[in-house]
Amino acid sequence: MFSFESWSLWLLAAVFAGAAAVVWIAGSRLAGYVDRISDRTGMGKGFAGLVLLGGITSLPEVAVSTTSALTGEEVLAVNNLLGSVAAQVALLALADAVIGREALTSVVVQPVVLLQAALNVILLALVAAAITTGDIAIGPFGVWSLVLLLGYLASIWALSGSEGRIAWMVPPEKGGAPPAKPAPADDGKDEGSMRGLVLRTVGAAAAILVAGYLLSQTGAAAAEKTGLGSAFFGATFVAVATSLPEISTMVGAVRLKRYEMALGDIFGTNLFNAALIFVTDALSGGDPVLGRVGAFSAFGALLGLVLTALFMAGLVERRDRTVLRMGWDSLAALACYAGGIVVLWLLRGQTGG
Repeated sequence: MFSFESWSLWLLAAVFAGAAAVVWIAGSRLAGYVDRISDRTGMGKGFAGLVLLGGITSLPEVAVSTTSALTGEEVLAVNNLLGSVAAQVALLALADAVIGREALTSVVVQPVVLLQAALNVILLALVAAAITTGDIAIGPFGVWSLVLLLGYLASIWALSGSEGRIAWMVPPEKGGAPPAKPAPADDGKDEGSMRGLVLRTVGAAAAILVAGYLLSQTGAAAAEKTGLGSAFFGATFVAVATSLPEISTMVGAVRLKRYEMALGDIFGTNLFNAALIFVTDALSGGDPVLGRVGAFSAFGALLGLVLTALFMAGLVERRDRTVLRMGWDSLAALACYAGGIVVLWLLRGQTGG
């Protein structure tokens, strides 16, 4: 079987850099494509980020998790997925810095983003509970893994009906202000055919899938060569590497001032990562994977939960003061993530197996 570990460190670094460049270019263009598809179809920006951007940028994680499960590395796959959740939430600070003058959470209009974050918190809490209590097998997967899959499907159903609904607005008949008129839909006259737009989106998705997979595999091989420890490396460096598709599309969406789409991309990917634990469990065989991971994975889930909760607080507070071009919630998330990395390093020997 082909192995990247037979490559030299320099060759791994070269392929990693090339794949990162491809992911960045494809991801930046993908944000524009999804924005136009949203305008053409009437799909809300937040839901487009959640389903289209989140789904497409999760393709590398799908490939990595499937490969890991089939080759007996399912515990490492779970560590990578949970590490990716925390890394991606922390990297929302990068999108915040792109705006600069205002905090990211102060310019979000649709409250559906709050619901996305809350559902992330619920699924991550379920992951931590599963690791703490252990899992029971029902066929090829565990009970907790099935709960995560059902939770993901229920989340998508709930979010599909909440886009554009301002639940906190007081109706005019009860003394509230009348709702703002929606912006006119894009007629698409100067943007090419819908078929061409879909084909370009598929092309960008294919590039992200292949290049994203190369990123994760060359990064993991570099971990083995440098001796940093596969679990810690997977939850930090490889997690950031596989998050490059989300970073590129997130920054692209922010530059288009599609802030709900940028946040939906991150929160949608993280919801999908929780569902991927079920896929990893079902393909791995043996005992349920959530019963075999340890304190390292549990803390990874809790770290992602805390970072998400910080941005939830920012969305409620909506304070637009910035420090170092970032809102207070972004700075707090970066500080917590840095502290979390230290704890993960100390827990690197408690990864289960």
